[in-house]
Amino acid sequence: VGTFRAVAAAGLVAALIYAIVMARAEGVSLKNVQSFIPLAVMCGLLIFSFYVRSLNEHRLAIFGLLILLVVFYLPNGVVGLFRWLFTTEVARTASSKKTDVKQLSTKPAALSLKIAGISMRFGGLAALNNVSIEVKPGTIHGLIGPNGSGKSTMMNVLTGVYVPSEGAVRLNDREIHGRSSAQIASAGVARTFQNVQLFWEMSAVENVMVGLHREFSTGLFGLAVGTPGSIREEQAARVHAMALLRMVGLEQVANSEARDLPYGKQRLLEIARAMALSPSILLLDEPAAGLTAPDVDALCAVLEGIKSFGVTIVLIEHHMDMVMQLCDTISVLDFGEKIAEGRASEVRTNPKVISAYLGAPA
Repeated sequence: VGTFRAVAAAGLVAALIYAIVMARAEGVSLKNVQSFIPLAVMCGLLIFSFYVRSLNEHRLAIFGLLILLVVFYLPNGVVGLFRWLFTTEVARTASSKKTDVKQLSTKPAALSLKIAGISMRFGGLAALNNVSIEVKPGTIHGLIGPNGSGKSTMMNVLTGVYVPSEGAVRLNDREIHGRSSAQIASAGVARTFQNVQLFWEMSAVENVMVGLHREFSTGLFGLAVGTPGSIREEQAARVHAMALLRMVGLEQVANSEARDLPYGKQRLLEIARAMALSPSILLLDEPAAGLTAPDVDALCAVLEGIKSFGVTIVLIEHHMDMVMQLCDTISVLDFGEKIAEGRASEVRTNPKVISAYLGAPA
């Protein structure tokens, strides 16, 4: 009985800390009443321990109740609980600083992107054939076409994954084709992927902080020891990351692991991480794929906000309503060749585009 009483007292202290952290993070309301359930249960067990004389009759019920509490509230163990408490408190402090991302990021440079005569061949297969496109600064430029038309290949050429067989890619007349992906990213070009690429066991804010690595100057030793400089840099990066999450509407889930987020929010998280590079040009590869209508509307609002910040966007997308609504200019690829380019109203009625999507009349 004495051991049971000690365990109940320790559990009460842990439950009290958990409830306090949750109340500070989310406030006291009916929505987070489940945060106080462990406190009530452990308080009841502690009171019960002073009245019970023998545990033999009650041990199965007590152990079962404790197992349920562990399963629901300690899925990552005791160490995971303390890690969660720490990150929640740090995130609460960062989120209390309602800093706008425009105050933390410098306005992106107005870079023009020129694609001149790009061809990409894989053996005898020409994925791209003499494609030329000019993306104007501060605009949303759509790149559309049927499946297999060469859109993702073009994205990989622009980001250094592929070196083109012919042609050139220029940022403000500076050639970037043939450079590594890291060098192109440093030049001001960021991208997202067709399939979501996140660090699943890291929180949303930590995923964005990965993209802020250029803001850290402390070496490995300073990070390992936890010098005052490294702590200040991490706190500043967390505030910046929270501002980026606020920009895409994910502030409320900043401390949730990426794997626990709905698919639509994972897409927005990937965009926030790409924006952490402070890019001048943002390349989006089918960001609306698999999204519901409300998620698509939220994505459109986010992209409009990014455009208003001065970032140029190249958008690959099959969601035609979204493309027609957002894009200032649209380029159309088919079998690796550009078949049309212009405003939405022009592309929509172009016979070649209609034929590419619907087929030529018999």
